[in-house]
Amino acid sequence: MKTLIALLAWCLLLVLCWPLAILALVLWPLVWLLSLPFRLVGITFTALFAFLAALLMLPARLLGGGPRPAAAST
Repeated sequence: MKTLIALLAWCLLLVLCWPLAILALVLWPLVWLLSLPFRLVGITFTALFAFLAALLMLPARLLGGGPRPAAAST
């Protein structure tokens, strides 16, 4: 869905101002390359926070904490 919206926006830009649309098409790979390090940093921080959460919850999980099964209502 996101790709379809981007394609429609680019087609609209092509109709309204074709030099800008061609420039955006040429510069998009460069923008993608520049954003790669930020994505890698985001993935690293997500993994770090997941590790810290698992580490902090480890004592409770070892002692039997966690979600209890729902009681069957009769």
